[in-house]
Amino acid sequence: MRALALALSLAACSSGQGNGNAQAPQDLETAAIERGLVRDPDDSDLTGLYARDTDRVCVVRAGSAFRIGAYVDYGDRITCSGSGSVERSGATLRITLGKQGCSFEARYDGDRIKFPGTLPDACKQLCARRASFTGLEVTRLSESSAEAAAMRDASGRRLCGD
Repeated sequence: MRALALALSLAACSSGQGNGNAQAPQDLETAAIERGLVRDPDDSDLTGLYARDTDRVCVVRAGSAFRIGAYVDYGDRITCSGSGSVERSGATLRITLGKQGCSFEARYDGDRIKFPGTLPDACKQLCARRASFTGLEVTRLSESSAEAAAMRDASGRRLCGD
């Protein structure tokens, strides 16, 4: 009986050299996407309204391109507000806000947009006092183009609307 148990346990631990079903290991992100735990950024539409606390980002289609608006509010009129364009290449977003050269790359994972920790000096012109877009991270609230287009900054300006 012991010999049978030993033989079975050794068979279970074998390298499986005759087994053609072995798969190469996956990275965690790929495995999570395949199991539906996280959204595949390549299969998701960028359009929508994103937020965290009082920070907001809107993205809407404009023909074959996208418009983007971003708004940060720290209170006491310490804010940033800008709109412009965004081009997507996989998980990388090439964002341009305003007309003074505020251009940078952000990350997109299918549900979140993350601005980098360092932005061009031109981005400071979109902000009042000590506010900054640096490190802005927002999560999708809605995939609705209408909700995204309706987003306004503190001055009532629609950042993604026509």
